[in-house]
Amino acid sequence: MERPRSLEGFRYVGDKRSQLVYDLDGVRDESVVEELVASEQFSVFGPDTLAEARNRGYRPKAV
Repeated sequence: MERPRSLEGFRYVGDKRSQLVYDLDGVRDESVVEELVASEQFSVFGPDTLAEARNRGYRPKAV
């Protein structure tokens, strides 16, 4: 998947509405990420790790 410009430097992106986190390296359905970016309701993490996403209350979701 080619990452949207706003997410170029990140692997994990969280959906603030559902508290789900997506691994951009494993995305098969790009429409989910496109919709998330369009909604502007996403979050990125520092450090960019799944552990940090979980620390903030996000749950992993495969798409």
